Amino acid sequence: MTALDLGAVFRAAGVTGWLHALDLDSGREVGHRPDEPVSMASVFKVPLLVEFCRQADAGLLDPADRVTVRGAARSTGPTGISAMLDDVTISLRDLAYLMIAVSDNSAADALAARVGLDAVNAMLARFGLTGTHVEQNARQQNDSMAEDTGHGWPFLDPEDLARLRVLDPLRTNRSTARETAALFALIWRDEAASAESCAWMRGVLNLQVWPHRLASGFPYDDVEVSGKTGTLPTVRNEAGVVEYPDGGRYAVAVFTRAFSPALNQPRADAVIGTAARMAVDHLRR
Repeated sequence: MTALDLGAVFRAAGVTGWLHALDLDSGREVGHRPDEPVSMASVFKVPLLVEFCRQADAGLLDPADRVTVRGAARSTGPTGISAMLDDVTISLRDLAYLMIAVSDNSAADALAARVGLDAVNAMLARFGLTGTHVEQNARQQNDSMAEDTGHGWPFLDPEDLARLRVLDPLRTNRSTARETAALFALIWRDEAASAESCAWMRGVLNLQVWPHRLASGFPYDDVEVSGKTGTLPTVRNEAGVVEYPDGGRYAVAVFTRAFSPALNQPRADAVIGTAARMAVDHLRR
């Protein structure tokens, strides 16, 4: 596979794309612009998940500790606690589940307040993932868009989009396709945290509810797809691991930026699965 092949697939879907795929056992890899910085959107919740588990392993926090997320303090979002009306008392562990499974912004921010973004970045540096950095929680990302444009959602005007810091990898939560795939590899190899914590993270990532991106490329009952999506204006991402019944395991990270500002872009969602399937097929040949 050449970079041109994947580039043509992304362009046909109306997006610019970045991809890295890694065979977790052989080390074989394939990519398309894998080392260019990209905006993570909600994929930033994966390194937050890892640091939460590492702090639990070290005894710095108890995953069963309960916190109350107040209605007035919620981060905006369409899912989970973010969409609820009343105060919610919940364990840290269940916040982490909601943050991943339904990409709950309020759950992520409550967890980030306990874990600390500085600790997340220190962990990433220790793993050598120096191109990955978490600068903002979900509320800060959302607030910055309103500050940059002078209004709230939606953001459809090209001039507004050009002002959004969340779309500039140098001014927001950032990574590369290679480093994001590498972080998933650490989880699947029991190297990101303790073996028990890594197994729990794999289970939570397998419970993500969205089937329309990465999983759409692997529509088989015997192929497991675990992952985390990320969405911002013109940005659609997903990274995860694809596991085959013969034991093959492939970490895949796909980031995209749409040419159109439209909110509904099914081709942009679907190309994440298409490109991931092309990459995995290449690694399996």
